[in-house]
Amino acid sequence: MSRPLAPEVSAAVRQGAGVAVATGLYGISFGALAVVAGLSVAQTAALSLLLFSGGSQFALIGVVAAGGSPLAAVATSTLLGARNMLYGAVVSPLLSLHGWRRAVAAQVTIDESTAVAVGQRTPAAVRAGFWTAGVGVFVLWNAFTLVGALAGDALGDPRAWGLDAAAGAAFLALVWPRLAERRAQAVAGLAVVVTLALVPVAPAGIPVLAAAGVAIVVGATAPAAPPPATGTEADR
Repeated sequence: MSRPLAPEVSAAVRQGAGVAVATGLYGISFGALAVVAGLSVAQTAALSLLLFSGGSQFALIGVVAAGGSPLAAVATSTLLGARNMLYGAVVSPLLSLHGWRRAVAAQVTIDESTAVAVGQRTPAAVRAGFWTAGVGVFVLWNAFTLVGALAGDALGDPRAWGLDAAAGAAFLALVWPRLAERRAQAVAGLAVVVTLALVPVAPAGIPVLAAAGVAIVVGATAPAAPPPATGTEADR
């Protein structure tokens, strides 16, 4: 008989699975919009399989749909995807992986897997949350991308189904509990101000990187915060 999972690990798995489902369903929207923008079903599926970064993928097809050059599309997508390097720096010491496992982890280091991982309190829960969210999103995102691409115009505007809000809502649910401290609230507020100021004037990707830069600057210059109080999952 297998040993039951520790409560914090079970909670991390449930959290990761919930995020994976919400984010994966959003893949329908990407698949449909990519085909409408002029990509073939095969190109759309390959983009999700190889690039696997929702924001970068939407940025790419946005440039394509607007008639931009392939170089502009790739540059915009790459710029927005640069944030994943920051995520890698965060989760790498938490996971302590080597060899092929490190390469696999790099492919599934995304917004959702990082958010779930850093929200846990034990090493086992960090690993469980990261892999459940990362692999879960990868599988479901690619599956539903294909569904959306095959459906194409039959779905109409995917935003009418609310799929554009599902991933954002799930991510907000992960971030919200971590804003209890005043420092976190101040950083989040400043990041929002910087993002809103840059969105109308900066290329896609710059506002996201600037918002991440706010957290980096604050973390590098502010005095260290006291360690969080210990507690169980039920205490959160």
